[in-house]
Amino acid sequence: MFTSARLTPFAAALGLAALIALGGCASTAGVSGTPANVVVAATQHTDLATFNKLVAQAGLSAALEGPGPVTVFAPTDEAFKALPAATLDKLAKDPEALKYVLSYHVLPAKLMAADVTGPTSVATLAAAKVALSKAGDFVTIDDGLVIQADIATGNGVLHVIDRVLTPPKK
Repeated sequence: MFTSARLTPFAAALGLAALIALGGCASTAGVSGTPANVVVAATQHTDLATFNKLVAQAGLSAALEGPGPVTVFAPTDEAFKALPAATLDKLAKDPEALKYVLSYHVLPAKLMAADVTGPTSVATLAAAKVALSKAGDFVTIDDGLVIQADIATGNGVLHVIDRVLTPPKK
């Protein structure tokens, strides 16, 4: 017969094994870091602070938090710093123009880097087409380079790019 002193370590070990077996999957999902949506993913990157601020200012957060799928090509803070100050000021004062520029960075579909196999053009949320291409492991979008690809989210994917894309005139 087992005494309670002998049963407790056994029960504890069994309980720990059950927690690992049952809870491990849930904690693995959290550990893997898959954010709920592209907005959450973008806010987890400190080099996308300007992009995050402008997305909120343009009123695009709700669209990017939706069910998707969406692909976002998010310019870094350095990319925004490379723009002339007058351009940023103009966009800050014109929410519709800002929304148009940022929507040009969003595809209404999930597109991983591996999905780009050669030169192609795809429609954006701005109802304009961007040029995508791949050379080796490098993916380009218009004149921008994807510097961090395939940040998976619950509603799509986020790619970090090295410049702000310029959409065609409306």
